[in-house]
Amino acid sequence: MDIWFEDECHFQQHGSRCSMWVPPENIDPIVLHAPTRKHVGVFGAVSVQGKFVFEQEQQFNAETFLRFLKKLIRHRRKNRKMIVVVDNARWHHANLVRPWLEENNGSIQLDFLPAYSPDLNHIERVWKLARHLCTHNRYFPSVEILAETVSKQFMFWSKKNNQTLAKLCAII
Repeated sequence: MDIWFEDECHFQQHGSRCSMWVPPENIDPIVLHAPTRKHVGVFGAVSVQGKFVFEQEQQFNAETFLRFLKKLIRHRRKNRKMIVVVDNARWHHANLVRPWLEENNGSIQLDFLPAYSPDLNHIERVWKLARHLCTHNRYFPSVEILAETVSKQFMFWSKKNNQTLAKLCAII
């Protein structure tokens, strides 16, 4: 069987300011910051081998989750069952998803994490690395530029089994 970790994430347009250096002669520095709540929503899944699949979505619900599962199952290795570790978001348990899971129960199975245990979901490490590489200390004048930046990183990771992600998501 193949083990995958799935989760959803929002990347905020305002990014995050972690640290900065300001020359001593600059008394009043101006830091650009987008005063908005706009964001890019992403479904993502990573395997312990380092394979990465993602899909940008405007909202997270049963319909978009099912669409992502249908995309994810295409990455199942032949004659292997795909175990997808998920949290307890309500759309993971939705009535809309159940018939499809029962129809494909020989190919895919959802395993639910205990409540309030994001540290057990390895994709959380991927989100943290993505934020570090893509959004920390960056200004995004538009949500489209943010989406392009995040997508570019995810496309790079999804081309083949990625050693960085494999090490990040290894089960010891």
